[in-house]
Amino acid sequence: MILLQAPPPLSTPAPATPIRAQYGWGYAGPDGEGVGTLSLLMEPASGRLVLELHAPGERLVLLEGDGASGYRLLVPRQKLDQRAASLSQLPLPFLPQVSSVEALLRLLRTGEGTGVSVTKKDAQGPLKLHWQGKDARGKEEQVWLERKRWEEGGK
Repeated sequence: MILLQAPPPLSTPAPATPIRAQYGWGYAGPDGEGVGTLSLLMEPASGRLVLELHAPGERLVLLEGDGASGYRLLVPRQKLDQRAASLSQLPLPFLPQVSSVEALLRLLRTGEGTGVSVTKKDAQGPLKLHWQGKDARGKEEQVWLERKRWEEGGK
């Protein structure tokens, strides 16, 4: 009798600890130009995500939820309140589209994503990211992110 072992997983498992991050954010597109702050709480193992995008004096986007119960996207300026089972089903105005919390984490940690380029790195990874793509209406838009804070682990 020959026993076969399962091969090791092809990808590394998602970290179980929460990740908190904050980025300076810049935008240029058909809806105008703006700057602000992108704040994130990500728990890739559960798919939990809390994402807030603020411009001076205004919350532009709130996205929260997890892999089990789904996600809710609020965009007050566009009077948008939408729910979906996965991130890939939600439009993300003013940001690159991602399919999962793991994909968002990869984008921020490595710069991996369609239309994303790393413009400056440090020992922790991408410090400045640039994304160029199209919005839901097919209009050109750009986003710039500059990491201000990155914390892994429960605090």
